Amino acid sequence: MKKKLYLSWVLVLLSFVSFAQQKPDYSKITLVIHGGAGTITRANMTPDKEKAYKETLNQALEAGYAILKKGGTSLDAVEATVRVMEDSPLFNAGKGAVFTNEGKNELDAAIMDGRDRNAGAIASVTTVRNPISAARAVMEKSEHVMMIGSGAEKFATEQGIEIVDPSYFHTETRFQQLQKIKDKEKTELDHSGSGSNEKIFIEGNKFGTVGAVALDAYGNLAAATSTGGMTNKRYGRVGDVPIIGAGTFADNNTCAVSATGHGEYFIRSVVAHDIAALMEYKKFSVKKAAEEVVMKKLVERGGEGGVIALDRNGNFAMPFNSAGMYRGYIKNGKSEVAIYKD
Repeated sequence: MKKKLYLSWVLVLLSFVSFAQQKPDYSKITLVIHGGAGTITRANMTPDKEKAYKETLNQALEAGYAILKKGGTSLDAVEATVRVMEDSPLFNAGKGAVFTNEGKNELDAAIMDGRDRNAGAIASVTTVRNPISAARAVMEKSEHVMMIGSGAEKFATEQGIEIVDPSYFHTETRFQQLQKIKDKEKTELDHSGSGSNEKIFIEGNKFGTVGAVALDAYGNLAAATSTGGMTNKRYGRVGDVPIIGAGTFADNNTCAVSATGHGEYFIRSVVAHDIAALMEYKKFSVKKAAEEVVMKKLVERGGEGGVIALDRNGNFAMPFNSAGMYRGYIKNGKSEVAIYKD
């Protein structure tokens, strides 16, 4: 009889613990975003353009945070946030994607769930209006992690993801960027200036990518990243964005990360996972881990760019080793967006 009573109390206690774990905690919900990093300075930014960037960053934050405030998931929040930036011609993702050497717009995206490290990614698609939604469909509606090209587009169509004519992504600003460098046979990153080819990844660069990381009221992390790649790229080049562990990563035990920068360096350094590994194995804080990778390891290897990283307690970091990075956060109703290093 005593044994049965003891077991009953144990079950009650376990049920209480389970309920407590599921009880939402709105005090920690956090959303952090980026819209690309590089040589972004006041000297090359008009007041009107700066205002436009800040307005869109704030719209993206508001879209994702509205979901979190209502008890929505971190996955829903990062997807909605990234979609806002994909729909803006200001950023090199979705509508604002840059052109390849062949005059096409090729899009990559990835999303990851920190609860179970489930992930989805797409690469080199040309007709998917919101690549981040297609990436989520890969994660939730297939047994795969990554799909590319026409196969990814076919899958997106079957899943009811909005498909558009490739002309939807044509913006005159991006097209003129391609024309300026095509004759010189350069491969130049988005928003690049007129620096010499030898220093192409050091001066005059804007690494076009958008991303978001979020923590929901249930303690779950998620990360999402989307990009149009490199201006004048060829040979089917794919960067770090859709590579899980390089440009995108999320794990409730450590952090969620979205990166922006010269993709080849981020792939070689497995940047996003390296930050999580430093937290897991060396017990670094999210700030210390992110700065160790971006401000030290990447710099030593010649890589330029930045990350946004968020841990399960709502602590976050936004380090970048370039002149500027479009970025912002919202937490406890307080929001802030920034562009320059100072």
